[in-house]
Amino acid sequence: MMKIGIPREISSDERRVALLPESIDVLTKLEGVTVTIESGLGEHLGFDDTAYRDAGGSVTSDRNNLFSSSDLVFRIHKPLPEEVALMKEGAASVSFFDPFSEKALVDAFVRQGVTALSMEMIPRITRAQKMDALSSQASLAGYAAVIYGAGALNRIFPMMMTPAGTISPSRVFVIGAGVAGLQAIATAKRLGARVEAFDTRPAVEEQVKSLGAKFVKVDLGETVETKQGYAGALSSEQLKKQQQVMAGRCADSDLVITTAKVFGRPAPRIITRDMIDKMSPGSVVIDMAVDSGGNVEGSEPGAEVTINGVTIAGIGNFENHVPLHASQVYGSNLTALFKEFYQGEGKGIDFYADDEILQGALITRGGEIVHEAVRKARGQ
Repeated sequence: MMKIGIPREISSDERRVALLPESIDVLTKLEGVTVTIESGLGEHLGFDDTAYRDAGGSVTSDRNNLFSSSDLVFRIHKPLPEEVALMKEGAASVSFFDPFSEKALVDAFVRQGVTALSMEMIPRITRAQKMDALSSQASLAGYAAVIYGAGALNRIFPMMMTPAGTISPSRVFVIGAGVAGLQAIATAKRLGARVEAFDTRPAVEEQVKSLGAKFVKVDLGETVETKQGYAGALSSEQLKKQQQVMAGRCADSDLVITTAKVFGRPAPRIITRDMIDKMSPGSVVIDMAVDSGGNVEGSEPGAEVTINGVTIAGIGNFENHVPLHASQVYGSNLTALFKEFYQGEGKGIDFYADDEILQGALITRGGEIVHEAVRKARGQ
């Protein structure tokens, strides 16, 4: 029998859950699979323990036993090393956990003989799209960031004709046209704003324009794109040239949203204090990369700060603002991953299979680090 465990998230601020009852229903219909959740998992989303039982799952209030008895643990955030120590050798942990930064956690997986699969590392290939949790969460985050920004501004988004005259549309500038950025562009346009966007990758210009936004061009010379499809790090000279153009666009904007992240490295500093000083009071800057170092000078994780009348919102988990749908799509990603590789009849997943999705996302297995890039980053 294959036993899947779903613990509650550790952070009291986290409103998402790894699986909703609809995903439990799918998994428990597979031959040889049982799912146990920690009591109270989905109560804040309107799903009590009975809803999970009705979907075919079981419920426990013994968190430690959940870890020690499960063959596979699904969750959103990283486990604590002491939770890993409760897991049995050969069990698997699947979650987001930033394997390049979490050295102690990776060591704990190795020490315990636990297989660890990082949801950030799912390859961006066609066959893996249904498992790409990073993209599904980023899309919701881009939407939520614009809604947050619209509420924080002291003006409306769309142009409006009134008896007292015409109100001009707000100007929105999105930096970074990845999944989150493109969704932010689309949402801001739907709300009636005048939208501009920038990305270091010229190839995304067509996508930006297809959403009705203007693409801001900066001649940076040759730029890098990672195998995962993300923008690579810029040189100091390229970053300086980018900031010169950004300064003018930010000064003319009411809302600026930065989404620039470099996977496995600190986020690049794009907006400086000098650039903020040139913005109009009442403007808003949203730093979506704040949790990885931040794109905006002066931004603080989880907080709003005001600099010369400009509001700087350092919020890196906007998907948490729409927890129901974020949980729904994340659960679908996990379910798709499991169904793709489940061997049936309670045999679990063959983590030794020669498959590019598994090999791309597996960090530890059999008491050793198996991901080449993670080993290299650790000097191994």
